[in-house]
Amino acid sequence: MTNPPVCNYEGSDYQTSFWERGGREYEDRTEAIALQRLLPRSGRLLLELGAGAGRNTPRYLGFERIVLLDYSRTQLEQAQGRLGKSDKYIYVAADAYRLPFVDGLFDAATMIRTLHHMADAPRALGQVKNVLAAGGMFILEFANKLNGKAILRYLLGRQKWSPFTLEPVEFAKLNFDFHPRAVRNWLNSLGFRIEKTLTLSHFRVGLLKRIVPMNILVFLDSLFQWTGAWWQFTPSVFVKAKLGNRGSGIGNIPANPVAFFKCPECEHSPLIDKKEYLECSNCGKTWAVKDGIYDFKEPVK
Repeated sequence: MTNPPVCNYEGSDYQTSFWERGGREYEDRTEAIALQRLLPRSGRLLLELGAGAGRNTPRYLGFERIVLLDYSRTQLEQAQGRLGKSDKYIYVAADAYRLPFVDGLFDAATMIRTLHHMADAPRALGQVKNVLAAGGMFILEFANKLNGKAILRYLLGRQKWSPFTLEPVEFAKLNFDFHPRAVRNWLNSLGFRIEKTLTLSHFRVGLLKRIVPMNILVFLDSLFQWTGAWWQFTPSVFVKAKLGNRGSGIGNIPANPVAFFKCPECEHSPLIDKKEYLECSNCGKTWAVKDGIYDFKEPVK
């Protein structure tokens, strides 16, 4: 099966240019509030999909271990520089369409500002379902097609695509907005039960961000986040979904992270630890391990 195209942040200074110097304090702080409201108090092993440079990773305080997954190795190197090397953090470069983990491994997963790069969102969500244990919690953020600005532009004839239809819209290359009902349908079909929905960035307007004190904007947004239970018209939506009781996890989580992995080519596990690479005894593919980063994007041989 051919994989969809991947948005690759290799070599990007996204953390610095977008978050630290891009005037995104409002978005960052409101996301921190949403995560605090949605995350379980504690857990054993969390998968952070699209971890990037580790902006959100310190917010997952209740988890014993965290796997940071990103397609870009340089993003993971930046995360490693921020968080350090320790048993708590496992850094994995891989394609979200073919996750290199054994089924039922994680008791929680997050995907923040990542689904909007997925040309085949249902397929990516299906991968998340496979690696979550029964009863696992999934925190998903998605860019909302049905936002107020898009509705107004459409009604005024300044935008051709309709925000009311369920299909995704690609507003830039490999950048997609999704209708909230479509996302709910995908999650439900995979066996997830949505427990909470929060709406964010109610005041994502350049003028407001310039003239209204940041603390006031963040406070007001935090008050309105709860309206996501009734309607979703903001640019960003967070959902907390729980995987149903179909299937089961692997029981105790192994201390050695090598036991987490399966071959993304043939799905065989376990892999053989050769220190500088992992080897699949079934198909013979090998996967690099370098400077504390497991690289499953392309086999070494």
